[in-house]
Amino acid sequence: MKIHIALLMTGTVLWSCEATKTENMMEVKYPLTQKANQLDTYFGTEVSDPYRWLEDDMSEETAQWVEAQNKVTYGYLESIPFRKDIEQRLTELWNYEKYSTPSKQGEKYYFSKNDGLQNQSVVYVQESLEAEPEVFLDPNKFSDDGTVSLAGLSFTEDGSLLAYSISESGSDWRKIIVIDTETKEQLGDTLRDVKFSGISWKGKEGFYYSSYDKPKEGSDLSGLNMNHKLYYHQMGTPQNTDQLIFGGEQTPRRYVFGSVSEDDRFLQIGAANGTSGNELYVKDLSRDGEIMQLVDNFENDHSIVYNEGSKLYILTNLDAPNQRIVTVDAAKPQPQNWTDLVPEKAEVLEGASFVGGKMILDYLKDASTRIEQYDLQGNFEKEIELPAIGTAGGFNGKMEDETVFYYFTSFTYPTSIYAYHIPSGESKIFRQPEVDFDPEAYETKQVFYESKDGTKVPMFIVHKKGIELNGQNPTYLYGYGGFNVSLTPSFSVARVYWLENGGVFAMPNLRGGGEYGEAWHEAGTQMNKQNVFDDFIGAGEYLKASGYTSTEKLAIAGGSNGGLLVGATMTQRPDLSKVALPAVGVLDMLRYHKFTAGAGWAPDYGIADSSQAMFEYLYAYSPLHNIEEGIEYPATLVTTADHDDRVVPAHSFKFAATLQEKHEGENPVLIRIATKAGHGAGKPTSKQIEEWADIYAFTFYNMNEMPAKLR
Repeated sequence: MKIHIALLMTGTVLWSCEATKTENMMEVKYPLTQKANQLDTYFGTEVSDPYRWLEDDMSEETAQWVEAQNKVTYGYLESIPFRKDIEQRLTELWNYEKYSTPSKQGEKYYFSKNDGLQNQSVVYVQESLEAEPEVFLDPNKFSDDGTVSLAGLSFTEDGSLLAYSISESGSDWRKIIVIDTETKEQLGDTLRDVKFSGISWKGKEGFYYSSYDKPKEGSDLSGLNMNHKLYYHQMGTPQNTDQLIFGGEQTPRRYVFGSVSEDDRFLQIGAANGTSGNELYVKDLSRDGEIMQLVDNFENDHSIVYNEGSKLYILTNLDAPNQRIVTVDAAKPQPQNWTDLVPEKAEVLEGASFVGGKMILDYLKDASTRIEQYDLQGNFEKEIELPAIGTAGGFNGKMEDETVFYYFTSFTYPTSIYAYHIPSGESKIFRQPEVDFDPEAYETKQVFYESKDGTKVPMFIVHKKGIELNGQNPTYLYGYGGFNVSLTPSFSVARVYWLENGGVFAMPNLRGGGEYGEAWHEAGTQMNKQNVFDDFIGAGEYLKASGYTSTEKLAIAGGSNGGLLVGATMTQRPDLSKVALPAVGVLDMLRYHKFTAGAGWAPDYGIADSSQAMFEYLYAYSPLHNIEEGIEYPATLVTTADHDDRVVPAHSFKFAATLQEKHEGENPVLIRIATKAGHGAGKPTSKQIEEWADIYAFTFYNMNEMPAKLR
């Protein structure tokens, strides 16, 4: 690719006001964003990128632009008459106790709990399940505004030490702190500049973690992260003496992860250049053996999920797109020696837990969870009965545990904690929240509609019982469709507001996801990516044809890869919906790989520089590059955050500026840029409520709807 810069941006950003009006007659004055004559050449095709200067998220000009855009956006949102009512009701709904599953560490139990409106959940400890819980670690004390969050916990086998990671302002960069669990005193120095990492202890002597070299000064949040490294930190030593185990210049990989087996014998190392497919290595720590390679390519996914002595249990999709479990001896661990323990089934095997002397396997059937129990010889014993069609998870513990905890949730079933007694096979409610919500007033159905190429795509639809299919129901269509991620039923307190005010919620399981295994995933990647957009468009058309909604009452929404989905859908089919809500989206498909961890997304997307065919395919759907002059696009609220170092905010900045420039019509085009926030993880409760109030106010207002409970 050749780059030509005909005119460099200098000086202060200039603003002018241009007025437009929505059908509700609210006036919007957009800032006029300065343009530069930036041209890139891809395989002989010149591509203009006039807002390239917005990629510099540390510049004064960009800061001025963010301030001006937020002034317009928040001014608009605060003028919506019922926005405060929405925020008040969301606050009421949010105010209930939320629990995590308990985890036994040593002789004690730990869990997290949020009283309701706390910005961050608090970690509690109990001497036994019957004992009174005590506060162990309160992340709300990490910062005054709740923007420093707890990002991970890892205890030693005996529970005496805890290493925990924190995130500041939602950044993916982490710090690791080690404390004594009895005294809560910090041990050693804080480890800094850790990213995309687990924490895995080797005894009590030290632990493994992963990171990149810190980007150069001024590009912490946007600099490209390339060579991931796995380190070993010895307790009592400074971080700059940590041992490099794998990665770096000798074995450059974009993602490297390490974890130690429950018996402390093996270190497994997964290494990948993208978000799917990994090499697999193992090191015998009992004799300080060499790192041995099991898998030498990135074609499939593999992980060691348990070991019994030298016998390794591996979860893999090699020769099994829906995954299987195999066993092999660690002395000769290559795939030609693998033996099926639990063969591939028609359902997708999502994960495996080894607890209480059993294997607990998590399967997906039409995007809903099925839990099956096996012995260690691979013999099926029973299906663990769940309360309804929905999503279950957890089942984490140790081989000597008799009781294991799991959660269950669905669209209308608030996340509840169950205790499963393995010897008897009985499940009992352990903790169940009390929400100001009547699940019996709502119904969930799953339909299968036909996409453009005839593929049957499943979709969940949730709404109040007895709604009239008159095409006038406000409908929120949410999708993702990528990176082998499965969208399954789950409870959202924010979604309750939409449902109780007469809204319909719809969630299709698009190709690109993992709901039907690797074949379903691959059908939505690279030069099959258009299938994902066609599936989403098909979902919208089904909802309208079936009488649920109409163009004027339909909103399309998605975040991250789902933001790409919304951006591509609204540029290909601006007539599909009234409202578009692209959140933290990947919107510049020609340059996404040049920032932070973006290059690791290439297996799903492809890279424009790699070939003319790939460039032409990406260019044909890249949302930023397919905004046309004179088209009336849906009312659009782009959402992003200033500390998003996963999908850098420049994607949203350039997309919003281009849309404001070229869009024609009365629908508003706004960008909401959250401050001291990132891609989403760890976002304080207060910021979540404010953001949802803004999204729903914008959506109802531009559908020309008053929330039903306010009429």
